[in-house]
Amino acid sequence: MKIDVALEQYILNHIDEETPLMARLYRETQLRMVNGRMCSGHLQGSLLTLLSKLIRPSRILEIGTYTGYSALCLAQGLSEYGVIHTIEINDELENLASSFFKESGLSHRIIQHIGDAEEVVPTLEDIFDLVFIDADKRKYLAHYQMLFPKVAIGGIIIADNTLWAGKVVQKVARTDEQTIHILEFNDFVKNDLRVETFMIPVRDGMTILRKISE
Repeated sequence: MKIDVALEQYILNHIDEETPLMARLYRETQLRMVNGRMCSGHLQGSLLTLLSKLIRPSRILEIGTYTGYSALCLAQGLSEYGVIHTIEINDELENLASSFFKESGLSHRIIQHIGDAEEVVPTLEDIFDLVFIDADKRKYLAHYQMLFPKVAIGGIIIADNTLWAGKVVQKVARTDEQTIHILEFNDFVKNDLRVETFMIPVRDGMTILRKISE
């Protein structure tokens, strides 16, 4: 979603400043990656950090590590002995993310998994307090249904990009699978009585779900 540049800068000027490490990670992502815009960035990252600190999760699951920006933001709120499992299907991104994890001093609390989430998640025995979904939009609903049993009652699920550049309120082409599946996910969770749902129009849209029953 597009936001007035001056208004966004005003917001950035009135929240905690981005650390030099995170700023460098964001810049490296923009320089190295074709789709650098996929990186959470300071505005969204600050919200993820705040939510994590409010929850104080012992276990976090992230689907879609990318270059590691969001994982580092979420890790800031972990409880004393908490860990985050983060899954990335693109093995070429592993070293970049890992290098920043190590530099942050949080690498011992971040467990990287390289592979398809649909294969990795079933191998995880933990129950998670916080889950962040930010991978293949065509698999959002499948990922949600797969991980739901692994989320604690009262746990939080955050799904990114749920406004999908405003395409959710535009006419959708039959070939636009990503928008079609984002719409499918949005409609499903809106009617899922097992969760409380709220959508935040930050960046590309974030849906926050609180699990209230199995």
